[in-house]
Parts: sequence; structure tokens; C-alpha cells
Amino acid sequence: MGKESLGVKETIEMMKHVASVIIESEPILTDADRNLGDGDHGLGMERGMNAVINKLSESEADEVSDVFKMTGMAMMSSMGGASGALFGTLFRNGGKALEGEEKFDSKGLHSFLEAANDGVKSRGGAIPGDKTMIDALEPASIRAGEVSEMPLCESIKIVAQSANEGKNNSKEMIATMGRAKTLGEKSVGHPDAGACSVAIIIQAMSDFINT
Repeated sequence: MGKESLGVKETIEMMKHVASVIIESEPILTDADRNLGDGDHGLGMERGMNAVINKLSESEADEVSDVFKMTGMAMMSSMGGASGALFGTLFRNGGKALEGEEKFDSKGLHSFLEAANDGVKSRGGAIPGDKTMIDALEPASIRAGEVSEMPLCESIKIVAQSANEGKNNSKEMIATMGRAKTLGEKSVGHPDAGACSVAIIIQAMSDFINT
């Protein structure tokens, strides 16, 4: 039976689960980045998520916003580079949008993803179609708004599907940002590594919420 909302402790456990899934997915993310960049995205995400597990195990969170903000800070401080800044921004901005909330529910999911998407676009400068993490994050954010009245266990499944579709759609795009833009049309046929990470993160959230 899936959950309709999460309290603080459940949100911590969800993010620990997300972190463990990303760590296990390092080879997939490394391969994705090797096709388009320098191949360090998987190791960076692994390092960041190990820091997240440590942070969430050591620190007290008073509300759900704290869980996501601590996740973002841990990623920023441990990863470095563009990915650390962007994924750190994703979680920090998303967390700030939930300040004062006692539960993480479908409305919270929308607030989180909308703020995360806006923050990443502002920080990185990418727009949909540039073949970046935005191509998974933005459709997930939009879909979350459309299903915000549903129970969380149902809405998160739909949102995860949208993120995965966005990741798959990035295969057909020509990269215009970062190292991958030097490949031009050779970047077609491979999904963006950041979009892969976003899709995996949201799917892992869905799997936890629906167990």
C-alpha cells in the first residue's frame, strides 16, 4: 500500500533510499556521461550521495524542508563542479519551497519540483531542448502540477514516468550546453547524463513511496 504523504523521518528514509539507488547506478551514469562528456558524472553523483547519507544520518531535521536542504548542501560541498552546483541547487531550492510544511505530499512534490526546476534553470542557464537535466526535470515539474490533487503514491508514479520520458527524449536532441556541445550532431542518440540522474532520483522516490 503506497503512502499518501511522508513525515520528516519517512522523508529522511526516502532520501537515503534515493542516495543508495544513485550510488548503485554509478556505472550507468558514468557510461551515459562518457558518451557525451568526460565520464565523471557517475563518480560525482556517487560521491555526493555518500555525503547525503552521512549528513542525514548525523543531523537532526525538524521539518521536511530541512531534509532536502541538507541533501543539497551535502551535494554542493562534496561534489564540486557544475553537477554539484546544479544538483545541490535542485534540492536546496526544492527544500526552501517546502518551509513550514509538516508533510511531503502531492502538493509538496509540485512545489519542490517547480522550485527545483526554476533554480536549476536560473543557475545553469539551460532551457528545455538543450539536452540537459532540465529535459527530465521540467516535464516532471509540469506533470506534478497536473496531478497535485492525487494521493502521493499515485502522483509520484506519473511524475516519474514523465521524467523518464524526458530523459528518453533527450536522446534525439543536439547538445548546446557544456562539453557535449562540441559533439554537435554526434550527441544525438545518447541521453543526457544529468537527465538520467533526475529520472533515477524521481523513480527511486516513487519506489520508496510505493513500498
